Amino acid sequence: MNQKSLKKLLSELCTVSGTSGDESQIAEFACKKLKKYCPDAHIQNGNVIGSMGNSSPDAVHVMLDAHLDQIGLIVTEITDDGFVGVGNIGGLDRRWFPAQKVTLHGKKEISGIISTLPPHLNNGEEKVQKITQVRIDTGYPAEELRKILSLGDRVTFTGITEELAGTRFASPCLDDRSGIASILYALDEFKKEEIPCKVSVLFSNREEVNGCGAKTGCFVINPDVALAVDVSFAGDGTEGTGKAGEGAMIGFSPSLSRKLSETLVSIAEDTKIPYQYEVMSGRTGTNADDFSVCREGVRACTVSIPLFYMHTPVEVIDLNDIKYTGKLIAEYLRRCQSC
Repeated sequence: MNQKSLKKLLSELCTVSGTSGDESQIAEFACKKLKKYCPDAHIQNGNVIGSMGNSSPDAVHVMLDAHLDQIGLIVTEITDDGFVGVGNIGGLDRRWFPAQKVTLHGKKEISGIISTLPPHLNNGEEKVQKITQVRIDTGYPAEELRKILSLGDRVTFTGITEELAGTRFASPCLDDRSGIASILYALDEFKKEEIPCKVSVLFSNREEVNGCGAKTGCFVINPDVALAVDVSFAGDGTEGTGKAGEGAMIGFSPSLSRKLSETLVSIAEDTKIPYQYEVMSGRTGTNADDFSVCREGVRACTVSIPLFYMHTPVEVIDLNDIKYTGKLIAEYLRRCQSC
């Protein structure tokens, strides 16, 4: 997959909506993309699942996971004066809410703006609104709005989806559409060669709220090894951050398989694929935590893409990190029978 194809794929993934528990659109789109490599790809209980590679009983069974869902809001109220009250879906920082453009997904999609007072009228106070105080202005009167929008409908942040300078890319939902893109990039490496192991792909739902897609998906697939491909914090490489453009962050944590983490490092060094360490002192906060305790236990590791401005409408990654992550996954699949 060349750079142009990767950018096109990522742009498409990031413009399909799918908040936690309402991932049907992105699941259908991701399933269609996965079928190119896994003809048996299908949607099961909200998860996308597909398989390829060596199906013999003694083949190592590797599961590759990235989550489908994005953060967002859920409609909790339509006031008599036509404003929309909301609750959060996933972890949100309300400091950046004021004046954000959003899309409300009702009987049809409509645009809205999160209400805010101008600085001239707030007496110099910069208080962060509680989620119960947040109101969205759509311009519709209440009577008309209630014909379009219902309680429980979803709201997504509009943000931008576009290239920045160099190899940087911005979108509201790179967490974790960039993980999906890196897995598809890895599978694309095997267009002209056989994979020695059995590979199952899980594009899981509801990671941002309770991780139940990971729990149910891993139980169904029953792998020997699981790689959770997600994002982590980009920065200057200190205090647990990774440097954008310098490769996948390989996880080391008490909840992960140290042997698997070390194997990935060894493969990256042997093949000269850029990589970074991500050391965590407890749980990882990713689907890998659930994989580790699935059934009798699964050897699990995180492979993360450095991301700026997590859980905002302007998340930013370096496209090279998606490629490096995909290449590392592909090299592991080539060697996993002997690991």
